[in-house]
Amino acid sequence: MEEENVSLRRRLQDAPKRVRTLEERLLDTKGQLSQAVNQNEKLTYTLREARDQISGLRDEVDKLTQPPSAYGTLIGVNDDETVDVFTSGRKMKVEVHPAIEGAELIRGNEVVLNESLNVVKVRPPEKAGEVVSVKEMLADKTRAIIVGRADEERVAELAEHLLTEKVRSGDSLLLDGRSGLLIEKLPKVEVEDLVLEEVPDVAYEDIGGLDEQIELITDAVELPFLHSELFTEHELPAPKGILLYGPPGCGKTLIAKAVAASLARKVAEKTGDSETRSFFLNIKGPELLNKYVGETERQIRLIFQRAREKSEEGIPVIIFFDEMESLFRTRGSGISSDIESTIVPQLLAEIDGVETLKNTIVIGASNREDLIDPAILRPGRLDVKIKIERPGPEAAKQIFSRYLTTDLPIHASETEGVTHRDDAVSKMVDAAVEFMYRTDDDTRFLEVTYQNGDKEILFFRDFSSGAMIENIVRRAKKLAIKRFLAEGEKGIKTEDLMASVTQEFKEHEDLPNTTNPDDWAKISGKKGERIVFIRTLIGSPDGDKTGGKSIDTVATGQYL
Repeated sequence: MEEENVSLRRRLQDAPKRVRTLEERLLDTKGQLSQAVNQNEKLTYTLREARDQISGLRDEVDKLTQPPSAYGTLIGVNDDETVDVFTSGRKMKVEVHPAIEGAELIRGNEVVLNESLNVVKVRPPEKAGEVVSVKEMLADKTRAIIVGRADEERVAELAEHLLTEKVRSGDSLLLDGRSGLLIEKLPKVEVEDLVLEEVPDVAYEDIGGLDEQIELITDAVELPFLHSELFTEHELPAPKGILLYGPPGCGKTLIAKAVAASLARKVAEKTGDSETRSFFLNIKGPELLNKYVGETERQIRLIFQRAREKSEEGIPVIIFFDEMESLFRTRGSGISSDIESTIVPQLLAEIDGVETLKNTIVIGASNREDLIDPAILRPGRLDVKIKIERPGPEAAKQIFSRYLTTDLPIHASETEGVTHRDDAVSKMVDAAVEFMYRTDDDTRFLEVTYQNGDKEILFFRDFSSGAMIENIVRRAKKLAIKRFLAEGEKGIKTEDLMASVTQEFKEHEDLPNTTNPDDWAKISGKKGERIVFIRTLIGSPDGDKTGGKSIDTVATGQYL
């Protein structure tokens, strides 16, 4: 019994040690378990990465092992829901994927074919190909005779979306070389470079001092378009052309632009369609000239063909030739190259040839109308001839009022004692015009000697123009800005206008310095007796007005 007690007592004493040992072993086991969990998470992450990589590689392998898809051109849709395609030089009848809608199956579109050569996707038509020219449309209007490289002719079908467009002889089309389909109508770049097809934003109200000329050109252009039934009733043909001539800077081009804008507006009012517009074909004359024989004539034909296309739709068309004498000089005159001998007949044939122009009028502008071939100027071609004169005092006031408006900052000294700004601006304009058009020793400009010995004194006012008046107002605005920056005084003064007039006159001093005074005089608007000598009468800076300097004298001969 005692032995058992001793044994139990000993075991009781050893129990804490065993507990501590067990606790230590438990801690070790927990540590090992935690390490195992961490290692398991790492292995799981690694396994997941490996699975993703394997999946990605499997996808890449699947992509790389797929057979290639072929491309073709859709050339027809059959009644049994199959389609005809052209691929790899062969015409094939194939099936279509059920997900593709019938509206997408348009002749000319590009299609994607699977390994079984069935359509699985539809794409837009090909954007690249061969440029060909239409020679003639066939009777069924779905095929055309085209001219390709080396003038090779062939018959090609039009893609479905081209059937709704007007395709004419001479148009440039894009040919899909694989299927032989014409898939796109291309712009005529050579014509677009030479023609500005727009309606200018210029109104008659923007033009000052040319009321009489505006009325003449309105009667010639707008009446036949707006009241065609009256002209038909009176058997009166509409004029085919108008010539605007006169010195530079007096508004010839501006009037032509205003005609197009006004005509478009009035045609829209008559038809009730706000979208109706007229077309203003602004021909860059000198750019038509080409070193290759027949090229200029071909471009003139293209321009008039474009005009006929627009006019057939009932749209008024204005063909505007600026600097007309550069193209259509007198044939055989010997004052230019021989090119006008073929250009002039081409224009004559276009204006009143077998193919008459309807709803189309030709407007020419020139400051050397004496150089234009007489056959162009005869009635029936350029019927109406309107001279754009240099502005007189009243016309100058109207032009000044277009550029010097009440919206501009006016100096306080100009508005003192005036109830309305309009009155102040009107007084400034009157003072500037009076100063500009005075005839005294300060404004004497030239002494010209005519071939018969007569002499004439010309003043600066004899060379005024709308462009000069616009420039005078610009100078005055600049002077006002410089004064405001220097002194803080804001607004335009009458003195600014007068100083601008004086400066403008000074810059004209050397303008007539030419080897041919008669040619210069014709460009400037002085027509009549031949001029053989010019002498400037501008005084020296020290006030001496008796002097002057002569311009080169040219002996008379073949041209003078």
